[in-house]
Amino acid sequence: MLVVAAALYDASGRLLIAQRPPGKHLAGRWEFPGGKIAAGESELAALTRELREELGVEVLAARPFMRLEHVYPDRAVELSLWIVESFRGVPRSLDAQQLRWVAPDALATQDILEADRPFVAALAGLERSTPRVQ
Repeated sequence: MLVVAAALYDASGRLLIAQRPPGKHLAGRWEFPGGKIAAGESELAALTRELREELGVEVLAARPFMRLEHVYPDRAVELSLWIVESFRGVPRSLDAQQLRWVAPDALATQDILEADRPFVAALAGLERSTPRVQ
């Protein structure tokens, strides 16, 4: 399964994470917002669609950052993390999930999905400029 995820920063440099809602695989755990890539859809198109559907924001600029594969006991996922460099709107939950802004160096203290943990380490060491929120 191919999944795209977003590193979405606020003006303070915090990252947005989302809690998986009840009824979903690994419900209650935290992850970077995103979702499955539909057949024939590019990663950027999927990222843009997922953030519009889940958070009500419009991605204006994003770049690929890191790709990995993770095998859970019951499934394998291939994840592609994108840095959202510019977006329009205020993220809000449109998909029955809790949202939380977290400083990059505090991500490791959150109950993040195992598949997303390598992203946490990579993002904690990343120099970030102020994101362009429009």
